[in-house]
Amino acid sequence: MSVVNRPSLSIVVPMYREEDSVTPLLERVHEAMESYGGDWEIICVDDGSPDKTTAALKAGRQRYGQHVNIIELQRNFGQTAAMQAGIDAAQGELIVTMDGDLQNDPNDIPRMVDELQDRDLDLLQGWRQNRQDAAISRKLPSKIANRLIAKITGVELHDYGCSLKVYRAQVLKQVRLFGEMHRFIPIWVAGVTGPHRIGETPVHHHARQFGESKYGISRTVRVVIDLISAFFFLKYRARPGHFFGSIGLFTGAVGGMMLAWLLGVKFLLGEDIGQRPMLMMAILLLLAALQLITTGVIAEMLSRIFFQASEGRNFSIRHQTTDSLNTHWKRHTQSVDTSQVNTLAEQV
Repeated sequence: MSVVNRPSLSIVVPMYREEDSVTPLLERVHEAMESYGGDWEIICVDDGSPDKTTAALKAGRQRYGQHVNIIELQRNFGQTAAMQAGIDAAQGELIVTMDGDLQNDPNDIPRMVDELQDRDLDLLQGWRQNRQDAAISRKLPSKIANRLIAKITGVELHDYGCSLKVYRAQVLKQVRLFGEMHRFIPIWVAGVTGPHRIGETPVHHHARQFGESKYGISRTVRVVIDLISAFFFLKYRARPGHFFGSIGLFTGAVGGMMLAWLLGVKFLLGEDIGQRPMLMMAILLLLAALQLITTGVIAEMLSRIFFQASEGRNFSIRHQTTDSLNTHWKRHTQSVDTSQVNTLAEQV
């Protein structure tokens, strides 16, 4: 008899050029999930790796079973698209995301699942308190980015960059990831659920064993740009007209006051204003105000189309082993005392 004590779980692992990490990763995941009291699957997304990552994953599927699901993307679309592909294929009640470079520890997963349930959260973020990365190229930019993100968005977390997270699937699947949004998933989730339902917990972190990091200090500029986009969508996604309209009205008010001043100078003092820089500035501000207000109206129209239309994918799949109509789980079985079963049957 099969008894499920924990919610079904999908582990999503985006991978790129990680052929040496595949075998030890699958081993560690299975060791960590051996005593998990529920059905689970692992979805490995090969993000167009030019090496033998996919071959290693297929060998792992043959070794462990059909609960090892493989998604092979046509080309390298980036970690965000790979993660979204795995999330779309996930069928568990809870979804775990983690890196495929062996730096995240799968042994943290069962504890994080229990903590998510106990704290009644929709997202539990991992916090790498003892991070095993280079101080200048990885830790320093990450520390600055974490403080900046928390300050601007109001979502107080210490480690946005940690990929080890546990989500409730019904919440996460309401979020669509594009660009490089995987760094700001807690922000996007906060747009669906309350920030009080997002928590964090310390997790283990290991030094990279194989390959090299795909990120460096150069990503800081991209992080800042993505942060601006995230802030806009978090605050004004459903009302972009308020954002552009507010700036437009302020700009128009400044330009209008400049023109009013110049009109007073012209007609009350009789001075020539044709060569004054303020005149050109006032006209430019009024034109900018008109453009901003018009942009706000167009943005409002687009936002309504966005919410009404179905959202498309930002990736294309070459091959996928998961079947949405016939999910293959790593089943958890637990023997039950037959006398207890007979007693329950008699009571019914």
